[in-house]
This record gives sequence, structure tokens and C-alpha cells, in this order.
Amino acid sequence: MVNIPKTPLHSTQTPHSGYHWDGSNRRFFEGWYYRVTLPDCGQTFAFMYSIEDPIGGKPHSGGAAQILGPDDQYLWRTFPDVKQFWASPSHLELGHWGKTDLHTQPLLLVPPEFDRHIQQGYQATATWNQGVIQDPSSDRYCRWQYSIKPIYGWGNQGETQQSTAGWLSFLPIFEPGWQILMAHGLATGWIEWNGTRYEFTNAPAYSEKNWGGAFPQKWFWLNCNSFDSEPDLALTAGGGRRGVLWWMESVAMIGLHYRGKFYEFVPWNSKVEWDIQPWGKWQMQAQNSEYEVSLTGTTDLSGTPLRAPTERGLIFACSDTMQGQLSLELRSRSSGKSKLILAAKSSLCGLETGGDSWDKSWQSDK
Repeated sequence: MVNIPKTPLHSTQTPHSGYHWDGSNRRFFEGWYYRVTLPDCGQTFAFMYSIEDPIGGKPHSGGAAQILGPDDQYLWRTFPDVKQFWASPSHLELGHWGKTDLHTQPLLLVPPEFDRHIQQGYQATATWNQGVIQDPSSDRYCRWQYSIKPIYGWGNQGETQQSTAGWLSFLPIFEPGWQILMAHGLATGWIEWNGTRYEFTNAPAYSEKNWGGAFPQKWFWLNCNSFDSEPDLALTAGGGRRGVLWWMESVAMIGLHYRGKFYEFVPWNSKVEWDIQPWGKWQMQAQNSEYEVSLTGTTDLSGTPLRAPTERGLIFACSDTMQGQLSLELRSRSSGKSKLILAAKSSLCGLETGGDSWDKSWQSDK
């Protein structure tokens, strides 16, 4: 019998790990992102789960699972029945049953039971990710089953973990909310992609989520925890135009976990600047009283269109690659001098631009 692994999550569980829907009929979505990077073969699998208008009966009510697989190939499947979705309000635990022979309320199953009874669907926790989807119009499919050992949540090791958007994210002011659930972890298991089986042990893993009743107009994102010669380094950076009460604001942040320490560059403690091309080049830099960071992501690949929750439902709204080039420098600042702490590179960086108005580069002061 295979059991879903248990870990002492008090040390890594972040705020906002639970499901946010309050049962109301207002416009609402929640999305979860799990990723595993396989440095040995240079491939990445990203699993994206979402639910929209879970009260049901609305034009956009329903769920979906999307996968960005080897060489940025794409697979997705919808799960229209919102009653077959479930999630915990207190911790990271969710799932959606598609095709199944079970007639009970959906819930977390031990892995062999899931395999036996769920022909289409997924289930995921802080320490487990499992599922199967197939394209109904072809024979393309993916099956996956792997355990996760969290290393970094969002904050210093051994300390209370932080909200990605700070304390204000506890109030329904920002729409949408965004939370990195696990900046870095280690995954062990297997993924089968159209007949090819990928087995891995202690592969770099990552997870995040977003939620709300409004949708960002425009955004960008960089993420990497598989660096050359730096196994204990994780980066998440991004920015967007989002709603704050009755106005829109442009915000961005950079977060680094490195050798047990969290380096956070956010609008309330740092000056954060960016220059993002519509596609191909992402540049960011930030500094505060103690540290400064600069990073550049590039790609010659064309990117894969992905669906995202929008006011018009789940539609193609962003482009991604998991094979971006990244260079990063972190420096300390004291007595007017700058001292290099870290210089790192990767060819397995996740890069994304999404939303509207990408006809020219987006710079932080514009």
C-alpha cells in the first residue's frame, strides 16, 4: 500500500495554502501550479489546476488541468462538473474527478485507490501530486505520481512563513491574490508522457497559487530552482497590473532563497525596476538598504500559449517557456560598497508574459 507522505508542514506551510472560495456566487477563480524540473534530461513538467465560479450554473463554471510538458508541449482537459472538485480551506489539498466509477463525494484517495477508480482527474497536496488526463480528440495523454519534500516555503527556514503580497493580502483588497506555496522542494516519482516514462529522485519542485474575483490586465513571471552548480538556490520574480479597491496599480517583486536565507525585494522594502519585452527578454533589478539583485531572462524559443482565468473564462492569455536562459547576481550593500554574494546561471528557467497591451516593452516607470 502506497500512502501519501506526511511531513511536519508547520515549518513550511505558507499563508493562503487553503482554498479561498467563501461559497458566494460572486465571480471567483482559484488556480494552482506545480512544477518538476528534470536537469538530467533538460525537461520540465508544469501542472496547472483551476476552478472557476464553483457555485455552478454560471457561464464560466468548471475546472481544468493543463500541462506544459517536454519541449514546451501542451496538453489540457476540462472538468465541467464543479461538484466533482474539492479542496481544503485550511491547508494545501485539492482534487478534481473527471471520469470515474465512484459515486461518492470527491475526496483525497490513497494512491492505489485513485489509480483504480479515477480515469481522468487529479489530486494534489503539499507533499503529493497525482493524476491522469487524456486529450479526447487524440491518443495524447499524461499520467503522473510523485511525492514532494518541501525545502523552502516563502521565508527564512525555521521561521513563520510569509504572504507573498505581505499582510495586506489577508484583506480582500488585492485582486487577484498570489502566493508562492513552495519556493523549492524535491520530488520523487514518475511522469508518463505519451508513452515515454520519466522517473526521477529528488528533482527540483515548485508550487504557487492565485485566486480572486478580478483578473490582472497584464503580467510577467520568472521562476527557476535548477541552477548550474547551485543546488540550494530558488528564484521567483514577477509583476503585474492588478486591481486595488477602485484603481489599478503596477507592482513587482523578486524573491530569492539561498542557503537557508530569504532575500525579499518588494515595493514596501525595496526599489524594484523592470524592463520586459513582449517576448524574448526579461530584465529586473531591485535594491534595498542591505542588498541588491539583478536578473536577465532570455529565450529564442517562440513560447507556448497557455490558458488562464479571465473575465471571459479560461482562454489563451499568456505564453510560456520552461527552457529560458537566466543570469542572476546578488550583492550586499554596506558603506556605499557593493560586494558579490552570488552569481548564477540556468538554462531551465520558466519565463512568461500574459494579458493585454504587449505591443511594446513594459518598463517600470511607464
